[in-house]
Amino acid sequence: MTLQETAIAKIQQLPDALVQEIIHFIDSITHNHQAKVTSDSLESDRSEAWTRWFQVTDSLETTPTASISEYQQHLLIKYRQQGLDL
Repeated sequence: MTLQETAIAKIQQLPDALVQEIIHFIDSITHNHQAKVTSDSLESDRSEAWTRWFQVTDSLETTPTASISEYQQHLLIKYRQQGLDL
């Protein structure tokens, strides 16, 4: 006898009130399983999306718009405007 056949045989011996409880229990288990599968799927999708995002951003080329010395000059001017002495 298979596992399903054993379960069905036991359920058939129960009164209707207990069978109704079993039905609610099965519905609850099914709902929780579907929620977990959906959650796992979303997590996997999210993980794949982040992986693709990092691959794209890691391959981007960046070019500085100003040389380091020019940046430093602007930074010094900003600090001096704020009253800082460097």
